[in-house]
Amino acid sequence: MVDIDALDVRIVHALSIDGRAPFARVGEVLGVSDRTVARRYARLREGGVLRVVGAVDAARLGGARWLIRLHCQPGSALEVAAALARREDTRWVHLLSAGTEISASLQSWSPQERDDLLLQRLQNTAPVVSVTAHNVLQVYGGGPDVFGGFRVLDEAQVAALRPRLAAAPATDFADADRPLLRELSRDGRAPYPVLARAAGWSESTAARRVEALRAGGLVFFDVDVDAAGLGYHANCQLWAAVPPSLLEETGRELAAHPEVVFCAATTGPRNLVASVVCRDTGDLYRYLTRRIGALAHVREVEMSPIIRTVKRAGTVHP
Repeated sequence: MVDIDALDVRIVHALSIDGRAPFARVGEVLGVSDRTVARRYARLREGGVLRVVGAVDAARLGGARWLIRLHCQPGSALEVAAALARREDTRWVHLLSAGTEISASLQSWSPQERDDLLLQRLQNTAPVVSVTAHNVLQVYGGGPDVFGGFRVLDEAQVAALRPRLAAAPATDFADADRPLLRELSRDGRAPYPVLARAAGWSESTAARRVEALRAGGLVFFDVDVDAAGLGYHANCQLWAAVPPSLLEETGRELAAHPEVVFCAATTGPRNLVASVVCRDTGDLYRYLTRRIGALAHVREVEMSPIIRTVKRAGTVHP
């Protein structure tokens, strides 16, 4: 665990608004020096608590975004999860429940790449007993949002930190963007010389393309916070069934809970999924009974404890 104070929390919130904001601008808004911000960020990053990562808006990809659930033969799930984590088209891979179930977020570049995994590779993987795939229809919370305990800045500070993008908006991805996006997924604050080398472009071309992708809403910068490193040890996935006519209302209400770091509508009989972060099992129990239990339109709930995260926000964890 890494001890954090109020300034660290404010820096996390600031970077969730603009992950590539210069430290000088963050310091100006927060009333501290740029050196202080840089030093604090380096400490949090080196401690494994915080990373800024570049992420693609999956809705703009041909393969879109899917959540897959796999049941594996006993003793084989970790090996299968590790293989999934090595793929570029997975962003999150979790071991759930008793260690025989895997949940993964799949973000493919094209329908062909998606189908190769869902219809061929997983179906032909001997330890996999069953596979279900759920298309993400609408995200209510998550992505560039930081979870509740880190939303501490006032409206004026948030407005001052919003990105100032001058480039003409990009309207689509190109295959040539893939090396650039791969580098941003490793480090969302990678300097332009590093991005230029990765993409084989000039620094000015790399800078213009990043701004254009951001301006077009194709790319955003996510703050990847290690909840366990901050003392949040009871994490789970929640799958709920909600009448379709009430899905939007319930999803937005659920996403507003500070314990919820991701919430989306999906295909399938349980059409609302959320990732929940609590400090301990007592807090998780209270959340389930008092907060989820108070949602009038939730007909049934399945909660699967996350026992290990193998890949988080595009980065494999040992």
